[in-house]
Amino acid sequence: MRITRFYCPEVRAESQLFTLPAAAHRHAVQVLRLKKGDMLRVFDGQGFECDAELVEVSKRDSQVRLGQAITVENESPLEITLLQGVSRGERMDFALQKAVELGVTKVIPVATERCNVQLSNGREEKRLNHWSGVMISACEQSGRSFVPELTNVMELDEALLASDAQCQLVLNPLARSGFKQVEKSDSLSLLIGPEGGLTEQELLQANKGGFQSVRFGPRILRTETATVAALAVVQTLWGDLG
Repeated sequence: MRITRFYCPEVRAESQLFTLPAAAHRHAVQVLRLKKGDMLRVFDGQGFECDAELVEVSKRDSQVRLGQAITVENESPLEITLLQGVSRGERMDFALQKAVELGVTKVIPVATERCNVQLSNGREEKRLNHWSGVMISACEQSGRSFVPELTNVMELDEALLASDAQCQLVLNPLARSGFKQVEKSDSLSLLIGPEGGLTEQELLQANKGGFQSVRFGPRILRTETATVAALAVVQTLWGDLG
C-alpha cells in the first residue's frame, strides 16, 4: 500500500513529535480523511524524509510521531536548470509539474517578448506562490525528497547570466543540429520559449549568451509539450531515464 507523502519544511530529524503545517493538516485530515494511528511520510524538501504516525487529530491541527528516517536516492545525476518562458495558466502549471517529475534541479521563469501573462501590481508574487505549490505537489507525488529551486521571474538577459551549466541549449525549430549532436555533460541549462516561441532577436541573444540552438524534430510543439519532451530526451541521453 502506498503511503502518502507531505512536504513539511520545518520538520527536523531530532524531533519526536511534530505538528503538521496547516496545508499538510488540511490535506491529510480533511481531504484524505486520515485518522489517528494512520501512517504517512514527511519530508523537508532538502533531503530528509521519514515515516510518521498520526497520534493526535483535531479540526484545527494534527500531530505526528516521527519514526525511522528514510534514504531516498532518486535525484538525477544530470543537474538541469530549466529556463522556462512564462506562459498562461494551465500550460505553465503543466510544464512545471512535469519538469519536477522529470528531475529538474532549478527553474527560472523567464519573461520574454511574447509572454502574455501580467506580472505587475503584485501578480508576480502570487504567480510564484502558485508555481511553488505546483512544484511541491509534484515532489509529493513523484517521491522526490528535494524540492527544486524556483527563482524570481527574470528578464531574458538576466536569466542567461544566471545560467552557469557546462552545457547550455535553446530550442530552435530552425537549428541544424539535434540533441544527439550535443556533447554529454553533467550539468545542463535548457531554454524554452513561451506560447508563440522566442523571437529571432531573443534566439540571437541566447546564442550570444552561450546557448547552443538545437532542433527538436520535424513538428512545432506547444511550449508545455516541448518542455516535457525535451527533458525526457536529455534524461534518456545523459540522465537516469531509459
